[in-house]
Amino acid sequence: MVEKSFKVIAETGIHARPATLLVQAAGKFDSDINLEFNGKKVNLKSIMGVMSLGIGKDADITITAEGSDEQDALRTLADTLNKEGLAE
Repeated sequence: MVEKSFKVIAETGIHARPATLLVQAAGKFDSDINLEFNGKKVNLKSIMGVMSLGIGKDADITITAEGSDEQDALRTLADTLNKEGLAE
C-alpha cells in the first residue's frame, strides 16, 4: 500500500468539478483507492463518497492506493491535484 498526504489549496475546496476529475482519474486503475479526510475514509472511485466529505480550502487529505498499479495510481492522482491547482 502507498499513501500520500496533500493540503487543499483551491479556494472552493474539492467540489463537484474537481471531485469528478479525481473520480475519473481513479477509475482508470485496478487498485483500491481511498480518500481520507477528517477521520473519514471513502472510495475515491465514488463521486457520492468524495462529495460527502465536504472538503474545503486548507484541508489536509490523504490518498491511499493498494493493488497491482498502486504506484501509477498515486502518481496520476497527485499530478491531477497539482495540475488542476487543487492541492499540493
